[in-house]
Amino acid sequence: MKLPTLVSLVLPALVAADTCATLASQNPEITQLKRSDKAFTPTLSYWSAACAAQQPSCILLPKSSSEVSTIIRALGTTTEPFAVKSGGHNPNCGFASVAGGPLVSLQYLNEVAYDAAARTVRVGPGNRWHNVSAALQGTGMTVVGGRMGEVGVGGYMLGGGLSFLSGQYGWAADNVVAYEVVLADGRIVNATAGQNRELFAALKGGGNKFGVVTAFTLRAHPQGEVWGGVIAFTGGNTPAMLRAIRDYTEYNTDAKAGIIATAELTGLNLVDIWILFLFYDAPAPPPGVFANFTQIPHLLDTTKRRSYHDLLTFNNGFVLKNQIYTIGTETTPLPAAEAQPVMQELYSAWHTAAASVARVSGVVASLAFQPLPKSIPAISTQAGGLVTGWDTAQDRIVLELDYSYWYPRDNAAIDGAMNATIGGLKGVVERNVAAKVLPEVKLPLFMNDGYFRQDYWGRIGGGSREKWGRIRRKFDAQGLWSRTGGFAL
Repeated sequence: MKLPTLVSLVLPALVAADTCATLASQNPEITQLKRSDKAFTPTLSYWSAACAAQQPSCILLPKSSSEVSTIIRALGTTTEPFAVKSGGHNPNCGFASVAGGPLVSLQYLNEVAYDAAARTVRVGPGNRWHNVSAALQGTGMTVVGGRMGEVGVGGYMLGGGLSFLSGQYGWAADNVVAYEVVLADGRIVNATAGQNRELFAALKGGGNKFGVVTAFTLRAHPQGEVWGGVIAFTGGNTPAMLRAIRDYTEYNTDAKAGIIATAELTGLNLVDIWILFLFYDAPAPPPGVFANFTQIPHLLDTTKRRSYHDLLTFNNGFVLKNQIYTIGTETTPLPAAEAQPVMQELYSAWHTAAASVARVSGVVASLAFQPLPKSIPAISTQAGGLVTGWDTAQDRIVLELDYSYWYPRDNAAIDGAMNATIGGLKGVVERNVAAKVLPEVKLPLFMNDGYFRQDYWGRIGGGSREKWGRIRRKFDAQGLWSRTGGFAL
């Protein structure tokens, strides 16, 4: 009887092992914030207030990859939930936030080091993209990164990353030369196209299930002044906007041009507008590049010649703060010109779902059309591709769905609206594919925009879940990363 008694005493002690207390005692050099510390709440900086409301048991702030390694080894001796946070832009609770477990904040891993000889930039995951663009001002170079300066580097890169520069250089992840990674057992390794190749491939769109990246070495590209800003339109211009988006996606051949076209609707339809983000990688676009849009009557036009850094910081002004956010995504083949009504069907499916929560306090619903011409997957394929395996068979549009609102009491209503939105858009695509109005092609999801309920790995298809799951287990035999959020693998 003594053995069971001993086991019953020892096992709970192991389960209750406290990473925060262990590190405070054994590794006091690692900065740690407790809930009673004044800096604790300000450090919980997230895009979504719901993530900020989650209270970790402590915040660990490593200053080097070796300190990250120490933290990961300590976590491996417990069964605690935990999270790793870069910029905190992902609004899915648990992906970069945690309630009751340690939060590893990478904010001090914020180096931006340009190597002129190698034409690369070493970027720490704790940066936001406006920090990176600011550090590179004066070098005449840039890296492929976020379109909003406030977006964090780490999660963006691991999700693949769409950029204003993607037309020229592919996904952001296509431009990674090397990852410095802390594995689940605490080892620090480098992953490149020639070293730890499976890990290198997995990190290109594989998210947080393979390790903690402590530095990205990115290809540098020449960067001068750009042209960009936003143009705003009334909701009454929706038919013209939908046609312009479709035509631009098919007919634009200028790789230096980029757009995000976002429909926004506030509660009770008090505001019904379009915000069009425009970008051209030169001081001025050639005549006609954006003519489909500029010929539509507009409310506001802020486009002008400016620095790349200025554009990213300007775009920050369109990021609402101090609200609860949810995000989701869907992918559609680009309808042919004669199938233009499909664009209206997509818009209507979103509008109907958004109307169901019109009385939610502070609600703002948005639907962003992000063109994904087949030229971007073509560039990506040459660079080895992402885990999603986007092919070059068809132009596509990546749809981003957002709901922001004020109060947690409305979480269930917004969750229902998001599920209805995703289901409605998916239904439009499936019906039109079945009717041969849309082509039947592979339709992965874009991780950076994914809702936690979506089946990211299942949508890749072709045995990908099994393939990448095997690689995950190779680098995480004990399942450490299953104790944090993200798309389960």
